[in-house]
Amino acid sequence: MRKFLVVLDESRECLNAMRFAAMRAAKTGGGVQILSVIPPEEFSHWIGVGEIMREEARERIQAHFEVFAKWMRDKQGIEPELVVREGVPSQEILDQIREDPEVGLLVLGAGTEKKGPGPLVNQMSKAAGSLPIPFTIVPGAMSKEELEAVC
Repeated sequence: MRKFLVVLDESRECLNAMRFAAMRAAKTGGGVQILSVIPPEEFSHWIGVGEIMREEARERIQAHFEVFAKWMRDKQGIEPELVVREGVPSQEILDQIREDPEVGLLVLGAGTEKKGPGPLVNQMSKAAGSLPIPFTIVPGAMSKEELEAVC
């Protein structure tokens, strides 16, 4: 089964990327893999404190994932898969794509700020020529209705 890989983070544009991935997966018979990356700088404290922070980050990720997963199940009939990795986000995305041969499309949400679409979109755009799969950038300003119209 072809999976749409979408990144779960703290950004607002993440919501549109999730919606797009779920709607496309539902229409094409694919799946959704949700990747959340815990950056290494969050754990540069003492070992004990770092472990507590790592566990708290995983709990936050799981709580956010459950919100999206419920919507995907209820509205799109999709059962998403959660993958949590630790490291530099752009590198972890590339590693996940290389390690899972079922991932067929990367979906990222673009920010609406004047300073650009966001660091992840910028970094992945630079790597686009060497990616083994295509990727889609979903505008953060698109409404739910506009997303439904293009899916």
